[in-house]
Amino acid sequence: MVSEKVVIRNVLGLHLRPAGDLCRKAVEYDSHIMIHFREKEFNAKSLLGVLSACVQQGDEIELICSGTDEKEALQTLVDLLNQKKQ
Repeated sequence: MVSEKVVIRNVLGLHLRPAGDLCRKAVEYDSHIMIHFREKEFNAKSLLGVLSACVQQGDEIELICSGTDEKEALQTLVDLLNQKKQ
């Protein structure tokens, strides 16, 4: 299991487009991928799960990956979230 904390830079947080981008990328990996935010965990492969987290700009989330390709999955998703898209 690997994890990393990420501060959301997108001015609108994880709204539909970036949440969709995150989910589409997450499903490419075999690893189990979760988002830990405000004492709750959300499935990063579920669009409804990510949207229900209500993550806003400036919020810190923790990505947790567990599986055969966990390191690659974590790095890819962290890089994706660190892009400042509007």
